[in-house]
Amino acid sequence: MKLRYKYSILIGFTILTLSACVTKKYERPQVKSEGLYRDKNTTDTTTMADLPWKTLFSDTTLQSLIQQGINQNLDLKQAIERIKISEATLRQSRAAFLPSLQADVSVTDAKQAAAALNFPAGININLETQTYRAQLSTAWEADIWGKLSSAKRSAFATLLQSDAAKRAVQTQLIATIANSYYTLLALDKQLAITEQTIKIRRQDVETMKALKEGAVVNGAAVVQSEANLYAAEVTLPDLKRSIKEAENALNIALAQAPGTVNRTTLDQQVAFSNLQTGVSAQLLQNRPDVIAAEFGFRAAFENTNVAKTYFYPALTLTAAGGLTSLQLNNFFDNSIFYNLVGGLTQPIFAKGANKARLTTAQANQQIAFYTFQQTLLTGGQEVSNALYAYQTAEEKEATRAKQIASLTKAVDFTKELLRYSSATNYTDVLTSEQSLLTAQLNGINDRLQKLQSVVNLYRALGGGWK
Repeated sequence: MKLRYKYSILIGFTILTLSACVTKKYERPQVKSEGLYRDKNTTDTTTMADLPWKTLFSDTTLQSLIQQGINQNLDLKQAIERIKISEATLRQSRAAFLPSLQADVSVTDAKQAAAALNFPAGININLETQTYRAQLSTAWEADIWGKLSSAKRSAFATLLQSDAAKRAVQTQLIATIANSYYTLLALDKQLAITEQTIKIRRQDVETMKALKEGAVVNGAAVVQSEANLYAAEVTLPDLKRSIKEAENALNIALAQAPGTVNRTTLDQQVAFSNLQTGVSAQLLQNRPDVIAAEFGFRAAFENTNVAKTYFYPALTLTAAGGLTSLQLNNFFDNSIFYNLVGGLTQPIFAKGANKARLTTAQANQQIAFYTFQQTLLTGGQEVSNALYAYQTAEEKEATRAKQIASLTKAVDFTKELLRYSSATNYTDVLTSEQSLLTAQLNGINDRLQKLQSVVNLYRALGGGWK
């Protein structure tokens, strides 16, 4: 027994040694992961990607919409189903280590003529026999070169890739819902400002008519005031259309039919300001699409290992046993048969299939490496862009407030001058009013840019799935 145990250890060690000679152990490839954030050098590893999404978004209405999206979004549900497919593939790869087992039950009719049995001429006899057979057969392939192990590791990497891809869908979903929500609030604000502007311009028309009657202005000023009113009114249909389209787009993310979306106001939003990015190397562990790309490379690496094993002989063991008899009534009496076969199959000429398989696997591995590096670089670019978008929005915010304040005074001053003196005309009023409306609308866009840049930075860093 001890000798048999020693032989088992020796055989196992030999198989592991032979496997190591053909297949390689995975190591993370050298990719550029440092210094990916433009104009930002820090060693602080604290990152907002570690924050739960409910911490980032304080608006409870938005929180409710995001949770609804996570529960209902169809892209996310598809990603979950892909995980199930990967799990089934992994189970299948694990089962490859076990022997197969098949059962077969058959009845065979055989008929022979007299001539075939060398009976005398003139004797016309046909012999008919029936053979009853039941057997179990099994086959098992020894994993000498690591083919089955590599296939299992490839399936496991694919499963992890599917799981990371699902997390990537979730981070993108959260960003999509938040950005769409903020867009809706910005459109609501633009609509409110435009409607207020229309109300003021209607009053201006009445004022111009009164001033014309008092001979302060002429008919041209009245017509210009009416045209100014119509210029604001004509923007209303497009604004209302944009609001409905934004609502419809958000409803798609929520997996529901088009309709009104419950929301608060833009003025109630507080932009998250503690924008800690950590270091760019953390994208390797925080950003789901980068994680998925690495697992994709790992799966391709193991597939290359599998392709290499086809150049070496395969050791298979097959066995079969059962019962056979010419008479059904004595089927279980003295009718046992069995066989056991072990053999090595060495590929000699496979019409170039093995070489083509290896070349394809190696090319796919290289493609997966390039995808991994590209995804990491893209992550660095998106973080850099979001940071700069936030900075520029902040810079514009202060200046825009001063611009709006100055233009508001300009509108008031020109109206007063028009009403009580001849130092100005309605063209000055028209110009200042139009400039004020444009500045107010641009101020809303600045606010939207600031809010959305925080969302985009959070997603770019890999936030939203923890």
